[in-house]
Amino acid sequence: MKIFTHALATTVGVQALRLHGGDIWLAYAFGVAIDVDHLIKAPFYLKYVGGLKDERGYYWRSSLQEPVALLWIVPLCIFLHTWVPIPFFIAHLAMDYAVNFEKMPLYPYSNWVTRGWLNGIGDGVKELVLFVGLLCTSLALLLARHPIGSMGR
Repeated sequence: MKIFTHALATTVGVQALRLHGGDIWLAYAFGVAIDVDHLIKAPFYLKYVGGLKDERGYYWRSSLQEPVALLWIVPLCIFLHTWVPIPFFIAHLAMDYAVNFEKMPLYPYSNWVTRGWLNGIGDGVKELVLFVGLLCTSLALLLARHPIGSMGR
């Protein structure tokens, strides 16, 4: 999924859970910023394809974005005395696993490859439906906390 969808999903989660302070930072770190591995892999991609061409099938992900990352996220949560990173990381994974690109759930411990789920539906359709659903949910949560008649009071 695209970064805007991850950011909106994280925003909905922050609203729904009524997070504050450092928990908001953790939510965005594990719901959105976990994609930092794309920046790390960008030079390798550019070298591999020889420019900015769209090369389908290039493996952009790292173990930072695979379920195996829970092996370090759970201990981190225990150390920080917060559960916040876990659901936001899992939501990020669920969205990424809905698109049709290759994933390696146990990388680097296994080279098993999957294409995730919902492969019969185009990625653009999935992204649009999820984005619109998240946007409506975010607006509903906002209105539930601040009804229209009370805005600005």
